[in-house]
Amino acid sequence: MPYKFKKTDEEWKAILSDEAYRVLREKGTERAFTGEYTDNKKIGIYRCAGCQHELFRSEHKFDSGCGWPSFFTPLAEENVELVEDLSHGMYRIEVVCKNCGGHLGHVFKDSPQTPTGLRYCINSVSLTFEEEG
Repeated sequence: MPYKFKKTDEEWKAILSDEAYRVLREKGTERAFTGEYTDNKKIGIYRCAGCQHELFRSEHKFDSGCGWPSFFTPLAEENVELVEDLSHGMYRIEVVCKNCGGHLGHVFKDSPQTPTGLRYCINSVSLTFEEEG
């Protein structure tokens, strides 16, 4: 898919930390319970760390216990892309920033306690946070 926000690998490496590059551009995963936003309870907007596209709101975040920030819905469906992921011998749905194509995490249908039943399991390093107020 053609993305609006494009950069060469060299440009991405110049603006992202090594870990953010590994996750966003190489589809990596940060270690569970190590991310900056896993336990964040502040009110605000989560943006793509690569392009600052708005992705999630704090009121859609919940404690899933999985070790990564979890949301039950994106800020707007058109802000993320869902892609079939058959890597590592599993079937998963990858969550990608629709503006730059950065890998954010995966979405799972395993959270009946939420209004959508979904858990968008997102790497903290794929996000920035803008606190409101």
